[in-house]
Formats: sequence, structure tokens, C-alpha cells
Amino acid sequence: MRLVGPSGEQVGIVPLAKALELAQEYDLDLVEVAATARPPVCKLMDYGKFKYESAMKAREARKNQAHTVIKEMKLRPKIDPHDYDTKKGHVVRFLKQGDKVKITIMFRGREQSRPELGYRLLQRLAEDVADLGFVESNPKQDGRNMIMVLGPHKKKTEAMAEARQAQEARKAEAKANPGKSQNAAESEATAEATVEAPAEEPAEA
Repeated sequence: MRLVGPSGEQVGIVPLAKALELAQEYDLDLVEVAATARPPVCKLMDYGKFKYESAMKAREARKNQAHTVIKEMKLRPKIDPHDYDTKKGHVVRFLKQGDKVKITIMFRGREQSRPELGYRLLQRLAEDVADLGFVESNPKQDGRNMIMVLGPHKKKTEAMAEARQAQEARKAEAKANPGKSQNAAESEATAEATVEAPAEEPAEA
């Protein structure tokens, strides 16, 4: 077999008995790392430590993995200005989090004869959030609904990294200001959770 030492150095081609002897000498395990090679390649290592480090790397990779999420927001063509601002706020939050947003305009009754109302509303929304997202799928009629998809300028991984940095900055600030009352800190955390919590179901205007 071709043997690799504990620091990655090439020991050379040695018989199995010699490799086992070296493993006992270094108090390490003899692990086959390339069974299909000719001759097969083995390495001297602490196999328990190797398995632990591999599991930690896989866990960290899963933690940083970004899943593409499509949020949905439903609006009516004649939406109230206050409701529009509220819905736009949700869209802004979703885009900041790096998620795509599906905007659905729902037409009812005679509204179906005025598709231009929905088109203008979608155009207005796209312009209002242009600094955070772009029109990934142009408005199109789908039965009694008109649909448009907005994509974020910022990647999900970037949004997650920024969120972690902001959280660390808040922790550092709290540590630097121990005189801050517990009640004030809890009030801030409650307010922040209210703002950041994603809508479970899209509300109809």
C-alpha cells in the first residue's frame, strides 16, 4: 500500500505489517482513503478526531446553507393607501431577507374588466422597492388574478451574514452598556421580533 503520514507526508509504498507497526508506534489508526488506487492509499490518523471534525464541518455547511424561499403577498386593485403601505413594508422585509416575493392582485366582480388597475399597482410597487429588488417575472393575467414575481438584489447568504453581524453588534453594544435596564432590553427585543417575524399567511386587502 501507499502510506501517508499523520502530517500528510508521503511515507512511500510499504507492506501492511509495516503500516500497522507504524500506526501502533504513533498511537494512530490506519485508515484506507483511496481503495481503488493501485496500490491502495492509506493514512495514519486519529479516526475519532477525523469523524468529529467532518461532522462539525457538515453542520456548519448546513447552517450557512441558503434555501430559496418564495413569499406571497396578496393585494386588491383598489387597495387603501394605509393597507398598501403595510403590504409594501412586508415586501421590503422579505426582499431584505433575500427572499423572492410573489405579488398577486385579486380581481372580483366587475374589477375583472379593469386589468390595467392591477398592472399599474404592480408597476407602482416594483418602483417603490426598486432599490431592494427587481421584476423577475413581469405581470401576467392568471384567471381572476394578476401575478408578478420580485427577486432580491441581495443573495440569501449575504442577507443571512448581515443579520448575524447585526445580531453580534447588538450583543456587543449590550455588553458595553451594562447599565441599560433589563426592561428596556426586553422591550427592544419584543419590538424587533414583531418587526422581523414573517407573515404566516398573506393577508387579503
